[in-house]
Amino acid sequence: MSSTSRTARTAVVAGTVMALAAGLAACGKSLEEQGGGTGKGGGKGEIVVGSAGFTESKVLAEIYSRLLDDAGYHARVQTLTNRELYEPALEKGQIDVVPEYASTLAEFLNAKKNGPKAKPVASSDIGKTVAALTALAGPRGLKVLPVGKATDQNAFAVTREFAAKYHLKTLSDLGGSQQKVKLASGEECETRVFCKPGLEKTYGIDIAALDPKGVGTTQAKQAVKDGTDQLVLTTTTDATLDNFGLVLLEDDKKLQNADNVLPVVNAKRAGDKEIESALGKLTSVLTTEDLINLNRKVDAERLKPADVAQAYLESKGLVKK
Repeated sequence: MSSTSRTARTAVVAGTVMALAAGLAACGKSLEEQGGGTGKGGGKGEIVVGSAGFTESKVLAEIYSRLLDDAGYHARVQTLTNRELYEPALEKGQIDVVPEYASTLAEFLNAKKNGPKAKPVASSDIGKTVAALTALAGPRGLKVLPVGKATDQNAFAVTREFAAKYHLKTLSDLGGSQQKVKLASGEECETRVFCKPGLEKTYGIDIAALDPKGVGTTQAKQAVKDGTDQLVLTTTTDATLDNFGLVLLEDDKKLQNADNVLPVVNAKRAGDKEIESALGKLTSVLTTEDLINLNRKVDAERLKPADVAQAYLESKGLVKK
């Protein structure tokens, strides 16, 4: 997701991190120290798979977990809402692996190192983007595993009626309409370059307010459908836009970089070849169309991410039934 970062919520974040530290204290041990776990795998120790709070990340995390179980680890999923929480936890070894998006993570780490106005390192060239990401991740104790062909991008949608009324097909059209819009998104949108700052600078869109309902959540899309908000941050793999009468506006000035999915691990705790090999089974077969279908099964068909993950892996012959 791909994906979005905070305003004045330092106390909330601090409390959440303290709770996480307490709950994940045991995860600071190496895999060898932990010994075996329970469940299908476990002999090689516990692996904590991090997930952001949106559907695609949850499903990918469940797929990672099952692949790692199948490889002999005891894997479990820990949802940490957004990158501002799970990336530091990954550095500290409180979680071991996360499904990530090359361009978004590269720019996140770039801003973390060089400040919010740093020269962008991500581009439409996935090879150069992954190289830049790897260089930024290494000093933080993170290892970037091989990238696949499945991609997801941030995207913005309006209702069909709103688009028709103001003759909107592109984000440039929205900027040119001079309409004030309320944007349903994550809190992170306030500072992320691809979100509010980018929409204002690149497209001249007049964002009157943010409505922190999350990235592509049902609540966010419903708010736009109801007219409470006019624009929603979602992704190009969102499978339920039609259900809400929403249409994507084309990113005609390429504010977003293509975000290929790839695993990122804590190098010390989960940087071995066995883990890379286990997760590589997914990376080599996952397609963008797969992402859309996986999202649809959760968001439209209301299936559980864990069940969707298991069915997908079985359909691809990646785990035993």
